[in-house]
Amino acid sequence: MNYAIIAAGEGSRLSQEGVKVPKPLVKIQDECLIDRLIRIFLQNDAEHISVICNDLTSLVSEHLFRLEEDGLKGCPVPLDFIVKSTPSSMHSFYELSKRMPEGPFVLTTVDTIFREEEFGNYIEVFKKSLADGADALMGVTDFVDDEKPLYVGTDADMNVTGFYDSNDHDCRFISGGIYGLNSKAVDTLNDCVQRGESRMRNFQRALVADERKVKAYAFSKVMDVDHAADIDKANEFLDEKCSCNKAG
Repeated sequence: MNYAIIAAGEGSRLSQEGVKVPKPLVKIQDECLIDRLIRIFLQNDAEHISVICNDLTSLVSEHLFRLEEDGLKGCPVPLDFIVKSTPSSMHSFYELSKRMPEGPFVLTTVDTIFREEEFGNYIEVFKKSLADGADALMGVTDFVDDEKPLYVGTDADMNVTGFYDSNDHDCRFISGGIYGLNSKAVDTLNDCVQRGESRMRNFQRALVADERKVKAYAFSKVMDVDHAADIDKANEFLDEKCSCNKAG
């Protein structure tokens, strides 16, 4: 399985709130956000991991270079990274798509926090969905703790029917920032860029408009690290998971 990470945002809100390191290097449970994703991807048969970071600071690119050279805690990382600032997350995705190997892949933003065991199940469902003819499997959640959530309409079979800025359609889920995609979805991305569109939510809407077969997979909880207070929230969320595992 191929994976990709968008880590090109400026993290301006974190910086304004006193966080001194770039967002990809923020630590959750003593592990950098970007390292956590790479480790989880490696545990889920990563053949190739593509990353884009911005050129505003050398700290992230230096960190990625060390991972490329030395691996992650001694484990080799099949890493390819781009250093480039882009106007939007969708444009970051577009730059990644030009460098990634052909075939299905899973894309996330660098600050996406989820339960590891659920992600492993998501990958298995994604593989099965591809075999059944799906073009995309979107990670969604009914946990809403986002300033501007993207609501996801679904039918009884978890087919995605639409993406909305407000919950006027009585949606159960919001987007979790986890995207399983095939090559047809990249065709839609290219068309979006050619039309001058931006933002990942516009790409997701375009998938529906292009009549791609888009499915949804429900995570119990997905959260982002946008503010300094989110660091404590993420630690608490993952501590809950650890406590549950110990209790079980």
